[in-house]
Amino acid sequence: MSLIKSLRNDIQAVFDNDPAAVSIIEVLLAYPGFHAREFHRVAHTLYRWHIPILPRLISHLSRFLTGIEIHPGAKIGEGFFIDHGMGVVIGETAEIGDNVMLYQGVTLGGTSQQKVKRHPTLGNNVQVGAHAQIIGAITIGDNSKVGSGSVVVNSVPPHATVVGVPGRVVAIRNPDTNVVENLPDPVWDRIDRLERRIKELEAERSAVKEGTKK
Repeated sequence: MSLIKSLRNDIQAVFDNDPAAVSIIEVLLAYPGFHAREFHRVAHTLYRWHIPILPRLISHLSRFLTGIEIHPGAKIGEGFFIDHGMGVVIGETAEIGDNVMLYQGVTLGGTSQQKVKRHPTLGNNVQVGAHAQIIGAITIGDNSKVGSGSVVVNSVPPHATVVGVPGRVVAIRNPDTNVVENLPDPVWDRIDRLERRIKELEAERSAVKEGTKK
């Protein structure tokens, strides 16, 4: 795909995902997520050409100007969009598919100090909420959503919704029927049982007090 077409895709991604976007000039001048993406294009190209130091310097400059840190080695598909952006970190071996959207504070981090695949792979059309942490060489399937503040350390199937710490799949959408199946949440079920038990004990204590007063 030509560079011009890719740039158009990046601009269109802003309009598709941010209703506050008013004009192309505004996107070009005032969207740090867009700026970080274009800095990464240059840094990643130089990285693939095995040019030393310069790719990291460009990445460092991008971080200084945008608050977004993307390692030059990360692979990013078309239509990528970072909303707000401050605090986003994308590691060296991360791979991001097409039409992916990240919010502020997201980390695509690694768990190994070895020179191996150690960062996440995000499929196409994935959305990751603010301050979510996706850690390790795991895969987030196509069309999945990761809730804000979640910590995901295991792979996620396509069309799933993940929330919590640690991240749990709470729903899966059937792509053929568009029906969302809500899955049982054992952690929430346990909390719910505890709350009901506490209410029962409080009711029993109240009944004992009333009997004592009589």
